[in-house]
Amino acid sequence: MAGRRGLCAPSIHAFHGAPGDAPAALPDKRQVAASFSRAAESYDAVAGLQRSVGMQLLARLPVSLQPQHWLDLGSGTGHFTRALAERYDASDGLAVDIAEGMLRHARPQGGAAHFIVGDAEALPLKSASFDLLFSSLALQWCADFPRVLSEAVRVLRPGGVMAFSSLCVGTLQELRDSWLAVDGFVHVNRFRHFDDYRQMCSGSALQVLSLQREAETLHFPDLRSLTTSLKDLGAHNLNPGRPGGLTGRSRIRALIEAYERFRQPDGLPATYQVVYGVLHKPL
Repeated sequence: MAGRRGLCAPSIHAFHGAPGDAPAALPDKRQVAASFSRAAESYDAVAGLQRSVGMQLLARLPVSLQPQHWLDLGSGTGHFTRALAERYDASDGLAVDIAEGMLRHARPQGGAAHFIVGDAEALPLKSASFDLLFSSLALQWCADFPRVLSEAVRVLRPGGVMAFSSLCVGTLQELRDSWLAVDGFVHVNRFRHFDDYRQMCSGSALQVLSLQREAETLHFPDLRSLTTSLKDLGAHNLNPGRPGGLTGRSRIRALIEAYERFRQPDGLPATYQVVYGVLHKPL
């Protein structure tokens, strides 16, 4: 469950093992694209966290950056495509997402010259085409993050910037721990460790300008509100090994009881561990 729109490669890629572990079996990327396509109409109404994270990522962009050409990678419903177009009003933008349904929703609202279907691990774009690659809460769906970085190196011009936000281990930990008290199935999407992001970014051909992890906690009145929000985002559980069919009433009651142990004065917490990275392609 987690983050935002469906941009990238296979998908519920990320993993929750020890640093350096191989990721578990992944769902077909077509499932991810279909899930986010179905969520296109409901996404914006429940995307408060995604908006906050994207705004924080925008604030991390170098003040001196004035791109002629920019790319919103994993553009989803186009909210930050339009924000980038407003910020860089003299430049040309391109929106890319793996979910055609998201692009159909975004196109009429404008913000970019073109909206195209694409996979972050194999971008259908010319080399050295962009001065800025912006991607907020999309790359957590990519199994091969080093390949994403290699593609960024390829499509960026010398001096270009890659700015991304993603999710790491610890995201939705309250929900994960609550399910562990109920059964042994995979109910929460997996994410890679922050140290893995650090190692992969440092090992790429990009210079790391900044890389931080920050916790964001949402609160919900009850468990149903949380799970409905995740479904409306298109970020429900797609992991192999997830239980098939309906979840029984007794298991739901046990889950509610387990999650209630986390309750705070503001409600049931859902914590997201957000990774912010700003990288630079050397001249």
